Amino acid sequence: MTGRSARRAPPPESGLLDWRDSSHWSKTERPCRYCGFPTYLRDSKRSPAHKVCAEDALAIQAAEAADAYQKNGRLHD
Repeated sequence: MTGRSARRAPPPESGLLDWRDSSHWSKTERPCRYCGFPTYLRDSKRSPAHKVCAEDALAIQAAEAADAYQKNGRLHD
């Protein structure tokens, strides 16, 4: 063993999240936690969420964190 770590596959081309794993699917349709429309998709905590809605929420969180860091020089007050 050379001590080098294994390379990971590149992220999927479309979007931020890769929900190809079957753990992100449910047989039961439930309202999305973000938009309220029905979905069979589940996020990593098994909450109902559309992939696009979850990506939008992540983008908003990242922008808010960047803004807070830029204003305060840190992430939290």
